[in-house]
Amino acid sequence: MSRYPLAKTALILLAACLLTAGCAKRPAPAPKPALQEEPTISLYDNKTGEKKNIKIEEYIQGVVAAEMDTKWPVNALAAQAILARTFTMENIKAGRVRQLHGTDASTSVEEFQAYEPSKINDNVRQAVERTRGEVITHGDGFIHAWFSACDGGISATAEEGLAYTREPTPYVKGGVQDGCLSITEPQNRAWEARIPAEQVRAAVKKITGQDPGPLTSASIVKKGPSGRAEQIKIGNATVGGPALRLALGSEKMRSTLLSEIRVEGGRVVFKGKGFGHGVGMCQWGARLMAEQGKSPEDIINFYFKDIKIERQWK
Repeated sequence: MSRYPLAKTALILLAACLLTAGCAKRPAPAPKPALQEEPTISLYDNKTGEKKNIKIEEYIQGVVAAEMDTKWPVNALAAQAILARTFTMENIKAGRVRQLHGTDASTSVEEFQAYEPSKINDNVRQAVERTRGEVITHGDGFIHAWFSACDGGISATAEEGLAYTREPTPYVKGGVQDGCLSITEPQNRAWEARIPAEQVRAAVKKITGQDPGPLTSASIVKKGPSGRAEQIKIGNATVGGPALRLALGSEKMRSTLLSEIRVEGGRVVFKGKGFGHGVGMCQWGARLMAEQGKSPEDIINFYFKDIKIERQWK
């Protein structure tokens, strides 16, 4: 008998542990990356031509104030803040404005995103502070932080609502029904646009390079999963719905969620619902969920999937 029975038993147990996964030492969880300091970004003012440096959270306040009604619930504004912050970081990384003005961002909605610091109020400040540093990522990068005013009650994929196919966007949920029509403005529930036929003809020619001829007919050729018009036949030419909307003016053709299109009295008549491309977060849907007590993160996760909402700076 061993003079050290307990030691012998311990050695046997150690050997058994080395041979079985059950006793294997679990690796320590990877440490979370340290939070960085709040970034300072350079901003080009498109009205004055001036360039200035500004803390990013101060900048996000001006964006949220421009993009959403500042009287809306704080949690809806906070969801908008997360999207605005993500959009900012993704675009700075891509360097889109730097190629134009040598800055990180600009105040132009066409070049970057809307910015109106004069509209900042306590609601906006609270919303931005509540989500301070929070951005949305998928895999190793920032998502395309799309949103629209009113998705007409059902969201679209990027392919359907924006004809975006440059890269996969599997994190965008399509076909999400959010009930936004229950609270949105009447013109978002049902709208009609009567646009001169010659204007539509010129738009189609510009998009396709093909003259559709005198307009006597118009119809929807293909609808996407949410019911949006992906392909529209105007005269003798077929054009993408999202492209036609941009060419005619997004305030006139309010969405591609069309119920009817026809030619009447020298005009093309569009009927539909919603306002915007319908991809990503619906602002009216965000308001409804905020009124129901949902958090900003709940709202974001309702419209996007397989994402992380993470805080990147103090």
